[in-house]
Amino acid sequence: MSPRRNNESFAESIAVEHSTSETAGTLSGKPSSSSSSSPSSVSQQPYEPYIAPDAEMAELTPKAILLGALFGVLFGAATVYLALRAGLTISASIPIAVLSIAVFKKFGKSTILENNIVQTLGSAGESIASGVVFTVPALLFLAEGERFFRYGQILTLAAIGGVIGILFMIPLRRSLIVKEHGKLPYPEGTACAEVLMVGERGGDLAKKVFHGVFSATGYWLLMGVLKLWRDTPGLRTGPKSVYPNASLECNITPEYLGVGYIVGPRIAAEMTSGGVLSWLALIPLISMYVPDAQRLADLHALGYSDARIASLSVAEQVYHAYVRYIGAGAVACAGLLTLIKTLPTIVSSFRDSLHDLRVGGKATTVRTERDLPLWVVVAGTIVLGLIIALTPNLPGKFPGSLVISALIVLFGFFFVTVASRIVGIIGSSSSPISGMTIATLMGTCLVFITIGWRGDMYQAAALLVGSVVCVAAANAGATSQDLKTGFLVGATPYKQQIGLMIGVVVSVLVIGGTLLLLDRSIPGVQHAIGTEKFPAPQSMLMATMIKGQLSQQLPWGPVLVGVCMALMAQLAGAHALSWAVGAYLPLSTTAPIFVGGMARWLVNRRRTQRSGGRAAAAESDIGSGMLFATGLVAGGSLAGMLIAFLQGFAKPVADKLDVGHEYWASLGLPGDAIAACAFFLLCAFLIRQALQDKK
Repeated sequence: MSPRRNNESFAESIAVEHSTSETAGTLSGKPSSSSSSSPSSVSQQPYEPYIAPDAEMAELTPKAILLGALFGVLFGAATVYLALRAGLTISASIPIAVLSIAVFKKFGKSTILENNIVQTLGSAGESIASGVVFTVPALLFLAEGERFFRYGQILTLAAIGGVIGILFMIPLRRSLIVKEHGKLPYPEGTACAEVLMVGERGGDLAKKVFHGVFSATGYWLLMGVLKLWRDTPGLRTGPKSVYPNASLECNITPEYLGVGYIVGPRIAAEMTSGGVLSWLALIPLISMYVPDAQRLADLHALGYSDARIASLSVAEQVYHAYVRYIGAGAVACAGLLTLIKTLPTIVSSFRDSLHDLRVGGKATTVRTERDLPLWVVVAGTIVLGLIIALTPNLPGKFPGSLVISALIVLFGFFFVTVASRIVGIIGSSSSPISGMTIATLMGTCLVFITIGWRGDMYQAAALLVGSVVCVAAANAGATSQDLKTGFLVGATPYKQQIGLMIGVVVSVLVIGGTLLLLDRSIPGVQHAIGTEKFPAPQSMLMATMIKGQLSQQLPWGPVLVGVCMALMAQLAGAHALSWAVGAYLPLSTTAPIFVGGMARWLVNRRRTQRSGGRAAAAESDIGSGMLFATGLVAGGSLAGMLIAFLQGFAKPVADKLDVGHEYWASLGLPGDAIAACAFFLLCAFLIRQALQDKK
């Protein structure tokens, strides 16, 4: 049997997936194409991957491991810099997949499964780095924490968290990736699979993807390098307005537009509705009734310095003082609701894993269903827990450190599950890892207070739990996307899981060193982290949360408001998790995703009109629009990473290339209009590409 399925059979299998309900979605979360179909009918149609399950070809090879490790080191180091500067990261899987195809075509042949291993290893570096940078620098701001800010401790925390994220995803793969196929879109995993498959097939399909890549790259060149228009236009009202501190902004990047197109209109709308509530309702409402003096006092109580407060607009001050905690409470509650709904599939997954263990696993399972055995998960978890409890140079002392290990395992499993489902809905780039870490710190500090651990000496121990869980959740999200990609292309799961372990080991060797080098990068300053050059906003928040809770000064009111709002969203019929994520994230992040979702809606509507009202004519996952949107995500992510390198390590060159010199800053509203026109031209081009039939 040929290892590759022909394009017609592949398209037919995709079409089957498009018969699910709108809430279930498809590979990319596309709306329903047939009201008579149900999710159960989809589950009865086994998905046939691009590479047949009985095919054998090169996969976990030395050249794939070496190239993947190299990309893991490069993207991990870049992520450390970007997260310290801006408090955000960019998913690396798709850019690495594009680069892998290009490198192997230039220097030798490769299989699609080898390219998949390259992006699997490489993406581990980016996800581990994001988890580390969001939490570990907080040690510098905690009592007795600085003595743990050393290379060995950072390496240990990163490695343990990364491996835990992979281990816990092994038994969850069947429930979240296989059984939820057609329900959880995993947009970046699906996009990455499209990149790999069209790169393998070549021809017009590949051209569509690379048209998107070139379009996104050119757009970023004009906006991010030449600075011809503003990257975040918007409308804002002032503090003295009758409608004070309302903010409607849009971060007009091509990758967000592509993600919105991939996830579809419903999820995009739910996310944006949460942002609308936070930035256009709650912030103006709080501004009306909370005096300026009270807001400033609350920010000081949370650990914000006068300089940091002065750098924020009034709307951002309200967000940091109140609304961010509302969003964190909503994410925590929605995550718990998600776990409760997922419990049946989790139990089923463990039952299947135990059955595989009893009958011999690999000997009786097809290649595309072979995971690492369950005993590896159990033994690995126990060993890692003991390492945390017994290692002398980590916070906590034995036997009290066993409590720390137990909390890491408990919160780790919970948020690995939640993180996987979150990225399945909205993608890794928009996953609220910091929100999940905040929830972890809340629970950890509550346990500490209950057992009497309230002194300064326990601050670093609380951060230890949050750091490992944050790294685990970040890596679990990336692992989920990688496993989704492997599921679609026909990879061998246990080989991917081994590749992920290798990626963790390699990347943690450089992440800690990069962090320490950047911390010492300003002459005459003891710690560059925390300065204007490297503000590390997420780590500052984590330190504030720990100190506030252990001193019992955390604002629980906004947190409980967020919990109730998440319940309200669920009772109203929305997906609480996607809504809560939108309430936590800035509206500038969710707004372009909404535009992409509406573009998908317009394309589906136009296709339906062309077909005389037949919903079956809606675009498939290998349609022109999906392929072009995939290219936008890939090209936008790659260009964003390169521009971060340029502006970070070659600022004089970046300044010379800045021909716009922010001319639009003096234009006010017309400057925003110029930026909006550029973004909508890109959106119109996406719609035009989507409505073209593939040749």
